Amino acid sequence: MQSARLWARLLGVEGAVIGRVWYDEQAGAVVVAARPRKHQLGRCGVCGRRCGGFDRGEGRRRWRALDLGTLKAFVEADAPRVRCPEHGVVVVAVPWARHGARHTRGFDDTAAWLAVHTSKQAVGQLLRVAWETVGRVVARVAADAEQAADRFDELRRVGIDEIAYKKGHKYLTVVVDHDTRRLVWAAPGRDAATLGRFFDALGEQRCAGIRLVSADAAEWIAVTVAARCPGATLCADPFHVVKWATDALDEVRREVWNTARKGGDTALAGELKGARYALWKNPEDLTRRQRGKLAWIAQVNNRLYRAYLLKEQLRLVFKLKGVRATVLLEAWLRWARRCRIPAFVKLAKAVTAHRASIQAALTEGLSNGLVESTNTKIRLLTRVAFGFRSPEALIALAMLSVGGLCPPLPGRA
Repeated sequence: MQSARLWARLLGVEGAVIGRVWYDEQAGAVVVAARPRKHQLGRCGVCGRRCGGFDRGEGRRRWRALDLGTLKAFVEADAPRVRCPEHGVVVVAVPWARHGARHTRGFDDTAAWLAVHTSKQAVGQLLRVAWETVGRVVARVAADAEQAADRFDELRRVGIDEIAYKKGHKYLTVVVDHDTRRLVWAAPGRDAATLGRFFDALGEQRCAGIRLVSADAAEWIAVTVAARCPGATLCADPFHVVKWATDALDEVRREVWNTARKGGDTALAGELKGARYALWKNPEDLTRRQRGKLAWIAQVNNRLYRAYLLKEQLRLVFKLKGVRATVLLEAWLRWARRCRIPAFVKLAKAVTAHRASIQAALTEGLSNGLVESTNTKIRLLTRVAFGFRSPEALIALAMLSVGGLCPPLPGRA
């Protein structure tokens, strides 16, 4: 193998012509002179269109490549500028690096892969770069991958939710494709205007193709979906509906506990205070002691036990699904409306108000479980990176990690 081809493969610049190779004592690095091949000369760095020359630029430029053993490595080349009809005066495109980057494609892809799979310290120490540099690399690689892949192609069933990414009520709105199980869009904010940006990016034709949308009962999601995707059916997330019932049950438990405490029955109040988890947990997960606690509640306070049964029957509705779930939901509503427990009478009104989306969830079997799983992975990315200064860096890393855009390590494809 000729030495020029060997150096090109070592540095991942096979699409270039290799010239002189030397060791730079001052930089402590191996430097390889390169230039694009003839058919790649004079192209816009943004769009790749062949354009007329403008000037010689600011002289020669260096791009950081992956280390060669224990030594840093750089690719050096001229950086003339061209005048593009669309993008104006820009530096010419080079085959070994993305536009605006000071690192080779191989370096960028390796940094992005490591950022997804390892910790902040590991990326910085292995590649000898700052975490801020890794953030810019991740954003660059994610933007490049998004241009190459159509994330919105064949969107039919999506899930929408918000996630807190930073203290001070800082939220992201995330959209997940239920069919590919991937994150397809995210943006800072959690309101109708933020979600509207997703539908703007989607376009009117693709909005019409969305058939099902899973979400919690947030009004801003329901209103935006109804306005932008009139043909889509909104499916209420079963977890949030059951949580309403759990909150109503805990409200009844606190009322009973306060009544016992104010009435001087400290023993009963103490027992009720310790019954919280026995009432909250699913029956199949109860310990022997907690089952005994429930049996005791059934004997001493019929009202609290009826509230527990109402919560469990609503949970059973979503466990059954289909026609049987619809029949059971109707029976539950009749029971809740006449149970004379204010918290559950109020809950019955809320369920009735969202009856259409709840019925759709029962019929279609769609929930926001996949979106919650995606949110958990995004939180993990935040913890591993010890937080992010900007939401854009987190979104870019999330698109690589759970959006299916992470590039393979160089030489492994």
